[in-house]
Amino acid sequence: MYGLELAGEHHAAVTFAYVVPGVDVYPTGGFGLTGAIPHELTAADSEPLEDALRLAREADVNACAALLRGEPADEIVGYADAMDADMIVVGSRGHGALASALLGSVSRAILREAQRPVLVVRGRQVPAEVAA
Repeated sequence: MYGLELAGEHHAAVTFAYVVPGVDVYPTGGFGLTGAIPHELTAADSEPLEDALRLAREADVNACAALLRGEPADEIVGYADAMDADMIVVGSRGHGALASALLGSVSRAILREAQRPVLVVRGRQVPAEVAA
């Protein structure tokens, strides 16, 4: 929502980008063996973009959307470069220092890779009793 508010205040257009995996990894048996098959697009893949476009319409912000495949940070930075975006706005779920160190972070990777301004917006923390 913050990105839409920012765009509305500056009369800017927004492009939403959502990245799906290029391949789906699945277990093939014991001993931690895995296999991979190309990711088949489903209606669920485009739902986040449809929701974002609906929110943009409600906020009266001009928006379009792109469904990308691959590694999220690489695809987002590459797409922003290809369209010569003024800024990348990305959310951060705030997993905490330990989870971020172990799992990596899309927002952190975008900050490292991007050659254009990046705004990282931290999501609100939901109390455990509300989330349950």
